[in-house]
Amino acid sequence: MAWQIDGALYPDVEPPRRLRTLADRIDFIARLCAAWDFGILPEWETVMEVRRKSWRLVVEACRLLTSPTYHLLCHWHRLLPLPYLGSIPAYIHDDPNLEYV
Repeated sequence: MAWQIDGALYPDVEPPRRLRTLADRIDFIARLCAAWDFGILPEWETVMEVRRKSWRLVVEACRLLTSPTYHLLCHWHRLLPLPYLGSIPAYIHDDPNLEYV
């Protein structure tokens, strides 16, 4: 049985039947990470699909440095760790006391 693309990741457009181009696959990873970061868990088949070796270059191309899910995908694909630019509010980023928190 072929893997089915989760239509819930495409609320703004008709979901594609297949991800033919690199751009389509990058868009899919971006949508997957955004949904997962907000607590919308993917189907198990989707997780197994994006862990396949064929997704490694796609994950590497995305560079979604603010997404915890993206960093998980990088870990699964054994990519070099990238800096996490997560949720540190800009107004405290340069606070000298931040290192003590």
